[in-house]
Amino acid sequence: MSKKAVFAGAFLLVFALAFGAIMAVNFSNVKSLVANSQIDFKTEPPVKAGTDLKGLNDAFVEISKTVTPAVVFIDVTSNVKPKTDDKNFQYFFGPDFQMPEDVPQHGSGSGVIISNDGYIMTNNHVVSNATDKGIKVVLADKREFTAKLIGKDQNTDIAVIKIDASDLPVASVGNSDNVQVGQWVLAIGNPLGLNNTVTAGIVSALGRNINIDGNSYAINNFIQTDAVINPGNSGGALVDINGLVIGINAAIKTTTGYYQGYGFAIPMNIAKSVASELIKNGKIERGYIGVSIKDVDSKEAKGLGLDKAKGVLIQNVIKGGAGDDAGLKTGDVILSVDGKEVNAANQLQTLIGSKRPGETAQLVIFRDGKNMDVSVKLKPKSDNDTALNNQTEEKKEDVTQNSKKFDNLGLLVTELPDGIKKQYEVDNGVMVKDVAHFSEAFNRGLRAGFVIIEADKQKISNISDLETVLSKKGTGDIIVLKVVTQMKDIRLIAIEVS
Repeated sequence: MSKKAVFAGAFLLVFALAFGAIMAVNFSNVKSLVANSQIDFKTEPPVKAGTDLKGLNDAFVEISKTVTPAVVFIDVTSNVKPKTDDKNFQYFFGPDFQMPEDVPQHGSGSGVIISNDGYIMTNNHVVSNATDKGIKVVLADKREFTAKLIGKDQNTDIAVIKIDASDLPVASVGNSDNVQVGQWVLAIGNPLGLNNTVTAGIVSALGRNINIDGNSYAINNFIQTDAVINPGNSGGALVDINGLVIGINAAIKTTTGYYQGYGFAIPMNIAKSVASELIKNGKIERGYIGVSIKDVDSKEAKGLGLDKAKGVLIQNVIKGGAGDDAGLKTGDVILSVDGKEVNAANQLQTLIGSKRPGETAQLVIFRDGKNMDVSVKLKPKSDNDTALNNQTEEKKEDVTQNSKKFDNLGLLVTELPDGIKKQYEVDNGVMVKDVAHFSEAFNRGLRAGFVIIEADKQKISNISDLETVLSKKGTGDIIVLKVVTQMKDIRLIAIEVS
């Protein structure tokens, strides 16, 4: 081995020993990071909540603790008749296969305890199709009961059920007439199977008419809220900042079937009145005027001679009804009931719906440019309404001649044969054969198949009569048409002449 190699090896050995000694000195006192480290978490709040904000937070907590025990989960078993005429069903099972007459189904909702001995308020649509012993109630403390249906009212969507229990927590109810847009509210219920859920929001609007089931007799006067409401919340509580139940949650506005922004609750004053009568009598006896109605818009107001859009327009008066007996007419505008001003159809329905058959409603109406006092003795709803018959294609073909187009209204009309008069149960009129899409008439609701029987309260027997009335109109004027639909409904349609 050469001297250079020996020298290099000795140098590397000395360097390695020196480096090891230095490292040993520097790290001999270092502790294990994993075994011995400790973090002191910061716990001081970065922001001090103001007194008002803390008070609101404490109120939400207290409301949740107090009201939640008075809100129950309702599980409902109902029977639904299956559809056995479906082609796919017949393909898989054969035309002779026999299904059971009824197929059990489960649904769920919420309810509010209103008495310590077990009366519970909920929605009619939650329990209306329940089987015998098909309503199960689960309390917040997990106790379960089978409930009895006491009564239900489709027009307000309120029902009352009863469980055999005592010393139950009872919800305190508020005065829904005092509710204001913008105030804080909490929705308490059992959405999507998530029991004892509380959501917060504000009152977004009052007096909403959403016509959720197409029932023309329904009292649609909802409190609208942006507190989250989902399927399963139905029948639960809408609560104000004092823990008072001001509404019974009933519906949501959605395109998906789930929460998209707004829910609706039945005002407590309506719910309380209905529940009291259901407990007392098992059913609701409600008075009716016997008219079909709608809100008045600016064009109808102008056409009828009102100084502004106000009141509720009578579209049709049912023969033999209370309104007919009192002399009410199509085209009358109801301005007040018992001294209370009304400017929406659902507002009128609410006031009249609080009365019973035999009671009297004092109306102020607008007719022919002046106000009139009319006293109406209310009647019960008639079960013998006129049958609704659709116009057949064969009869439509009878209308083939003597037509005229009115471009300033956007419609085509024809003379009315005797056969069509009989079908519509009218003595006069002209048939609307076509309405230009997105014309003024179309946008105002006039459709082909309607029969025009009056224009500005002038009887229309033929096309010439309609021409005479229109000849007195200029651009921007309003003509009010009284029409009969294929369903024999009478409507007033106000159209601006172009």
